[in-house]
Amino acid sequence: MLKKIIKELKEHIPFAAFGAATGIILMIIFYNFPIRFSNEIFYILHPIHVLISAYTTASMYMLNTSPKNKNRIWMMILIGYFGSIGITALSDSLIPYLGEILLDLPNRGIHLGFIEKWWLVNPLAFAGIILAYFKQTTKIPHAGHILLSIWASLFHIIMAMGGTMHWSLFIVIFLFLFLSVWIPCCVSDIVFPLLFTRRKN
Repeated sequence: MLKKIIKELKEHIPFAAFGAATGIILMIIFYNFPIRFSNEIFYILHPIHVLISAYTTASMYMLNTSPKNKNRIWMMILIGYFGSIGITALSDSLIPYLGEILLDLPNRGIHLGFIEKWWLVNPLAFAGIILAYFKQTTKIPHAGHILLSIWASLFHIIMAMGGTMHWSLFIVIFLFLFLSVWIPCCVSDIVFPLLFTRRKN
């Protein structure tokens, strides 16, 4: 298991770096837009991220669990929900917020979607779990998960910038975008569900 986790983390470094680079490009384009615009974009990207995260996490569990497991469905629901809600809050909100504090950005805030937009984010998590029950796949949803996570984290940071930009911040923001997706998304999609699985017969 440990070897598999390390292998997956290594394989995701280039894609996470590419995603962070796309985030910097988007930041150059959108940093001077009104804060309300960034807030609206964040609450489009973040809920979709939750949907895909729940789908991928639940799929990973289902694909690696024996159909004979009597608790399979309940475990899929719990793993899909907490694996998506918890990790997306970490990657989209908490890690960017830590970066905002360290950079002393003027409009920093946490913006936890499952609380602020509970009526949207939580149902989408369950929608992803339901989709995983009927059809399991991990490849394409995981790639989409990573990009959505980076872009949601980016607009979280742009909200805090308040239209101010210092070119020296690019490297620091790139690192926070990279970290906000590399470990959390791999943990959510791969590590977390596999912790609860047994090999299929």
